Amino acid sequence: MNYATIKKRDIANGIGVRVSLFVSGCTHHCKNCFNKETWDFNYGEKFTEKTAEQILKLLEPDFVNGLSLLGGEPFEAQNQGELLKLLRKVKACFPHKDIWCYTGYLFDKELLEQSRARTEYTDEMLSYIDILVDGRYIEEQKDISLQFRGSKNQRIIDVKKSLNKGEVVLWEKLEK
Repeated sequence: MNYATIKKRDIANGIGVRVSLFVSGCTHHCKNCFNKETWDFNYGEKFTEKTAEQILKLLEPDFVNGLSLLGGEPFEAQNQGELLKLLRKVKACFPHKDIWCYTGYLFDKELLEQSRARTEYTDEMLSYIDILVDGRYIEEQKDISLQFRGSKNQRIIDVKKSLNKGEVVLWEKLEK
């Protein structure tokens, strides 16, 4: 797996200060994608054990809320095995930090059911993810007023509640 970049202090892709990993490779090719260069699976740098260690180190400070996975497409079959190893490490080292993931695949129709995105790693990956922003970016539904997503069709899903309930449960931000 390759990755495009690691944002060390990201405040745009989830609640609070986050470490964000942008993986390479995406077959959705959404019109006017904000990160078109990451469509290429060979773009960027090779994700290695050293990269995983760097991410764990970046997650150490108490002010960092968690990890966000973006792309490219984290749920492309070619990316899932490597990302699963990372998610295991993150949850083992930082069980109190949350994990957000952005995917063009639909949670209930493509990640939980038979599809090209579904692999032997998918269910375990989902078990580590707290919040999933799903759905392809649709230019015609673009809305810059939306929080944490680019188009109206995209959903912010509470993965744990959804898996427990057996249906999609949308995330409700708790105001503090």
